[in-house]
Amino acid sequence: MELSKLFAGREAEIAAMQGRLSQLAAAEGIPLTVRTRTYNSRRAQELGKWAELRGAGDPFHRAVYQAYFVEGSNIALVDELMRIADSVGLPTDEVRAVLAERRFAVAVDADWQRAGKLRITAVPTHLCNGKRLAGFSDYVDFVSLIGKGS
Repeated sequence: MELSKLFAGREAEIAAMQGRLSQLAAAEGIPLTVRTRTYNSRRAQELGKWAELRGAGDPFHRAVYQAYFVEGSNIALVDELMRIADSVGLPTDEVRAVLAERRFAVAVDADWQRAGKLRITAVPTHLCNGKRLAGFSDYVDFVSLIGKGS
């Protein structure tokens, strides 16, 4: 879906948010491209759960980030997820089966239910000792969230 349609009437707010995000990413040396479309990440989330169990969660999540936020790839497509999984050494025959059988749908549903109970509506959201920090934030915000030395 085009972001302009998804956020119709909020264009200035979204432009400001994307500008801030671009500045934060640049300051941290994180590659980021301004996107104009959004794609359903549900299958990527399910595959990510499986990759985590195989000990490949971090490389898989990094590769999905690169594909989505840097290359603008449609991570809703099975072929794109197959390419991403293959790029981090995950066996494509198993990847196809995990996706086709929706083996981790229940686990992702549980994650979404937990997020709902915790009133998490933004990604990323960090929780610590009953406090929350939503969105991309500066280091000083994380220090404030966790407290000095605690």
